[in-house]
Amino acid sequence: MSQLSQTPNRPSSLNRRAMLGGISSVAVLSIAGCATFPAFTLEDAVRRLLFLSTDRAFARLLQPGGFWDSQVARLALPEVIGNRGGIMQRILTGPIFRDRLQRAFNDMAYEAADRAAPAVTDAVRTIGIRNAVALLRSSDPMAATSFLHQEMGTSLVEIMVPEFGDALRVSREPLVGEVLSALTGVDVGGIANSLAFEADNAIFRAIGREEAAIRADPGATNDPVLMGAFGIK
Repeated sequence: MSQLSQTPNRPSSLNRRAMLGGISSVAVLSIAGCATFPAFTLEDAVRRLLFLSTDRAFARLLQPGGFWDSQVARLALPEVIGNRGGIMQRILTGPIFRDRLQRAFNDMAYEAADRAAPAVTDAVRTIGIRNAVALLRSSDPMAATSFLHQEMGTSLVEIMVPEFGDALRVSREPLVGEVLSALTGVDVGGIANSLAFEADNAIFRAIGREEAAIRADPGATNDPVLMGAFGIK
């Protein structure tokens, strides 16, 4: 089986990741009437779908402003911040200050997502796919992504919490320091944990968006396995 095609202009860190390989072949299928399409299994097709969706999602997220500029991936302010009064109320009243603070948190998500990317790739490579037919034929355009997210649980959160914690401590945005000083009873770890959960959901929303796009137009991928799996001949 050929490796996943490279996405143009991806960050170098992703060029070392997100590659197809080592997928075992069981119940091999072939695509009738087209000798140019290779034999493949439905499990192969689901993995291919997830590899390409993940690869494209991280290629977008790991760009400058990748989270902030995305309608599906932008991180909201953690609830623990928005529910505070006093100094926090003053900081968050003005939309300019809210946007500055929210953007600072979204910028922190870059390093956290970069750290999380290999774990997603490894999960796609090793995860057991119990019902490939149902995932491929589902009316849910993000079915495979939802399955992957469920199987991975909170593993990405655990990976990203330390990254957010470090980013909060060294942030050069003055508002971040002011917010942390004003949050009585909430430590940096609590904010980092909240941000990691937000980022986890954002990453899988981004992957799901790419999966939906592939399902809508599998021919645009020029990938024979995906084209065959979705009935393109």
